[in-house]
Amino acid sequence: MMKKGDKKTINAWAFYDLANSSYSLVISSALFPIYFHAITTTETSNEVKFLGHIWNSESLQLYCISLAFLLIAALNPILSSIADISGKKKKFMYFFSTLGAISCSSLFFFESLDTLWVGILGSILAAIGYAGSIVFYNAFLPEIAEEKDQDKVSAKGFAMGYLGSSLLLIFSLTMILFPQWYGNISTGLATRIAFVLVGIWWFAFAQYTFSKLKDSRGSNSSNKHYIFNGYLELKKVWKELKDSTFLLSYLVSFFFFNMGVQTVMYAASLFGQSELHLDSSVLITIILIIQFVAILGAYTFSSLSKRYGNMIALSIAIIIWIFVCIGAFLCNKEYGVDEKTMFMGLAAIVGFVMGGIQSLARSTYSKMLPETLDHASYFSFFDVCDKLGTVIGTFAFGLINEITGSMRSSIIVLAFFFIIGLILLLRVRRIQSASIKYV
Repeated sequence: MMKKGDKKTINAWAFYDLANSSYSLVISSALFPIYFHAITTTETSNEVKFLGHIWNSESLQLYCISLAFLLIAALNPILSSIADISGKKKKFMYFFSTLGAISCSSLFFFESLDTLWVGILGSILAAIGYAGSIVFYNAFLPEIAEEKDQDKVSAKGFAMGYLGSSLLLIFSLTMILFPQWYGNISTGLATRIAFVLVGIWWFAFAQYTFSKLKDSRGSNSSNKHYIFNGYLELKKVWKELKDSTFLLSYLVSFFFFNMGVQTVMYAASLFGQSELHLDSSVLITIILIIQFVAILGAYTFSSLSKRYGNMIALSIAIIIWIFVCIGAFLCNKEYGVDEKTMFMGLAAIVGFVMGGIQSLARSTYSKMLPETLDHASYFSFFDVCDKLGTVIGTFAFGLINEITGSMRSSIIVLAFFFIIGLILLLRVRRIQSASIKYV
């Protein structure tokens, strides 16, 4: 049993953000989308044939993300319930973490359209590994940190992730920008080596986390019918959620505003590349700006929540996101703006609120949970909202782009996601119990 507030345990827990954020930065945001675009498009066409169908290249990337998160959304409620019953959250987290690391490294073999299936399968499995491990990782938060410290601990994890993954990306960029340092390797080979490094980084740094985290006692460790009892556990938690108007309302609000956040995370570089025609070097610079500003954002919003409450801090973040969407829609030279400068400014704002809203969303939910041993089951519902939001958001963004031929139309939809999330969050504030001090 872990002692709450133990600094070594908290540091080890936060270290996993450092480990897996290499995937979310290098694979999902920076190098892989650019590399995938380079492999699958030409100067005259952005269409690619896969499984007998002609796809828009950018939309195909987003559909792969949608499929990965749909699969994990279906699996995780069952797995996390089993983890609670058996008391083996760490083992499940280890499995998905290792799957993700190996899948990232497998992208080394994605060399051309002939091996497109490797790129698609590897990226899907990497996303499943990442998403699958996060639900168990999040479930440890209420077990390692006191309620009053959870905002700060959550922010620490995100900050370590942003910083660590940025260092790996910078090193990877040296191989691409200065190939003479590495025996004049090609840009393609340098990028594929970076994919391997992500897998090694993820696996290696995660070992420190696993060496310190300990599973708590299972809620029904003597019963070995894990699958059957997993469904019963989900039913029990769902009933408890329905009886908690406050908690359920927050989850619905989170579903919508997080749908916007996650879609922006996966589509931002595609928008800059396809709509604004920015160079790869500019896009990667922008992504690095987002990472470092996000560290400041995570701690700033943690301070705001401490002073004004979580709900007000989250509301401020969502309002900023709405204005970002409006700004992205207006980022068009036809309106007399410098697209590159404006996009970089928007990216800095995105980084600031991204770190804040992700950190606060997790810790707010953690502090709402009742006293229970079933943290993984409760966090599975949080995770389902996260993953289904990502599925719907990325799929809708890709589909609208494919139908209209423009990502600007998709951005309008994202703005509505944030507006709905804000309206629902304001409702949460109205129905909150006077006994809940943190809001």
